[in-house]
Amino acid sequence: MAALAGDVTGGGVGEQARSEPPDTALRPVRILIVDDDALVRAGLSMILGGTPDLTVVGEAADGSEVMAVTAACRPDVVLMDIRMPRLDGLAATELLRALPRPPEVLVLTTFDADEHVLRALRAGAGGFLLKDTPPAEIVRAVRRVAAGEATLSPTVTRTLIAHVTAGTAADPRRDRAAQLLAGLTERERAVAVALGRGRTNAEIAAELFMSVATVKAYVSRLLTRLDLNNRVQVALLVHDAGLV
Repeated sequence: MAALAGDVTGGGVGEQARSEPPDTALRPVRILIVDDDALVRAGLSMILGGTPDLTVVGEAADGSEVMAVTAACRPDVVLMDIRMPRLDGLAATELLRALPRPPEVLVLTTFDADEHVLRALRAGAGGFLLKDTPPAEIVRAVRRVAAGEATLSPTVTRTLIAHVTAGTAADPRRDRAAQLLAGLTERERAVAVALGRGRTNAEIAAELFMSVATVKAYVSRLLTRLDLNNRVQVALLVHDAGLV
């Protein structure tokens, strides 16, 4: 469990699925802010808009607006609240991540209930932070998520640890996870387990005697074969199956 706690928060377990991470080295990261509180949107715009490598390209006041605004402004990262009046951020995240080339989603909320955390991550969110996170850390989190890395607040990490230690052999989710992973080749399974332990691509390459490029290829193959969005979901699946 220590690997999950230490490496997920550090950004070692995140990668986009089915599309390459945005080329943010040559242009600012494009951000869409989704929150029903106008003051929160204004504050986040000030924090993020004052950073040279980030630019706020749009705002939405409800999850029901997200798809249209995303199509119009094509963000790299969507900063998503959970509680909104018509369509909540969790449902909006599921819709976004079902797009052929989805933006990354960073959930930023005052609510860290277990069901919210797990649903957001299983839907493909690349990060989950609480709104009391310091501004500098929010900026760093946006950069990490844009680069295809995961970022979770310490309280969220504790939720994940509690989740993966609470499963039993009779848990249907455990059986489903084991069945999905059983269809992998031995090498794919080894990479999946390494992801579950929170290993970075470089660490996996060293452990399994591969090049980093080969590890990246295996990760992409895993995401496709398992129909998952990112490495956090692979890690959750491996833990659900009881392999780590």
